[in-house]
Amino acid sequence: MRQNSDRLNETPAPVSFGEKLAASDAFNEMFREGMGLVEEAAAYLDGEGRAQAKALSRPTAQAYAAESMRLTTRLMQIASWLLFQRAVNQGEMTPRQSASNRRRVKLQQQELASSPELFQLLPQQLRDLAILSVRLQARILHLDQLIYARTELPTFSRPQEVSPVQAQLDQLREAFMA
Repeated sequence: MRQNSDRLNETPAPVSFGEKLAASDAFNEMFREGMGLVEEAAAYLDGEGRAQAKALSRPTAQAYAAESMRLTTRLMQIASWLLFQRAVNQGEMTPRQSASNRRRVKLQQQELASSPELFQLLPQQLRDLAILSVRLQARILHLDQLIYARTELPTFSRPQEVSPVQAQLDQLREAFMA
């Protein structure tokens, strides 16, 4: 009987919406979308995009190169995060291991090209891929915050106060050492 009353007095741990979402079908759809975007971008940059870049003026070609590097970096961060989270969902990794590895994946919001004017001169398919990747990255960052914000709350410590007993002991120690 005591066990039942103890359980009634326990406060249940709050359910993490982020963790539930990350383990749901919605995550699986996000995973497929992310990996599909990686494949689509790789195919474009290695094929049609390469041909389109050769036809651009020098300043636009430089903007193309910069934006394609941003896109590639963004997609690699997205893919890494998605793979870590899928490993957690499938029990291949603990949430704690994922949080540790997550620090190695520098998941951070990236902007599109530094110049909106130059961005508009880029091939439409590159712009579309860049925009889709930024939107997906924003969704993943939001989910990441929902999952890991609880575990990364700052800890505040009070300054160490010396107890009156400890102060007396310190005085005695000093007196005998002198």
